[in-house]
Amino acid sequence: MGVVLSNIIAIYRRELQGYFVSPLAYAIAGVFWFLAGLFFILILMGPDGILAAVTALDLQGQQFGVPVPPIDVPYEFVRAFLDRMGWLLLFVLPILSMGLYAEERKRGTLELLATSPVTNWAVAVGKLLGVLTFFITMVLPMLALEAIALSASTPPMSPTIPLLGHLALILLAAAILSLGMFISSLTDSTILAAVLTFAVILLLLFVDLIAKNISGPIGQALGYLSLLKHYNNLIQGIFDTSSIILFSSYIILGIFLTAQSIDALRFQRQ
Repeated sequence: MGVVLSNIIAIYRRELQGYFVSPLAYAIAGVFWFLAGLFFILILMGPDGILAAVTALDLQGQQFGVPVPPIDVPYEFVRAFLDRMGWLLLFVLPILSMGLYAEERKRGTLELLATSPVTNWAVAVGKLLGVLTFFITMVLPMLALEAIALSASTPPMSPTIPLLGHLALILLAAAILSLGMFISSLTDSTILAAVLTFAVILLLLFVDLIAKNISGPIGQALGYLSLLKHYNNLIQGIFDTSSIILFSSYIILGIFLTAQSIDALRFQRQ
């Protein structure tokens, strides 16, 4: 067990260091920060943002003498911002995951990994933890901005909903990256890996729309597979263990399929 753990840590450190010296990774982070910051400003202070909408409702209430129902501005802001962040992951994460194994294939080092004494599970887990850690470092500046904005709310907002929402964001990212890692292990083309990952994740996001047109247990089962449905549950502050189980299942499935893919390559080389 200690040997496996040390192998995972070694792969993790190697993968994470690779991201912090990669110009592409910094470019992805820059685009992510720009778009996330733009969403942040537009949702909070834009012409159609939450603050403008609340101000307009207050003015209408004063003008017509109609009581305005209270609006939980911090909750609506967190929910709307995390919703946009979830959609942003659909475009950013396939690019982050596309080179996890495809670059190894292209450089010819995947065969070395496949025939090394390090288990395929350890390699897959280490790579996934590395890219997920880099993604979390991308999210941290936005989390700081949210904390600054929410600190001005009166009364103070409970940290439960933001923490649960960001847990959902990390679980969604881990599921996408895990499946993207498997797709990356199938090809030496990073572009193809990114496109296929985007297509698969898009299908898993909207599978509930397909399920609505299918009656019976098959439709219910397909609806349960939707990433978007379970993500929305969590960012709304609904702690649903079935959502946690679903995201964990996708993460484990991606790791398992990746290990099997490399096992198949190892068998071919033997």
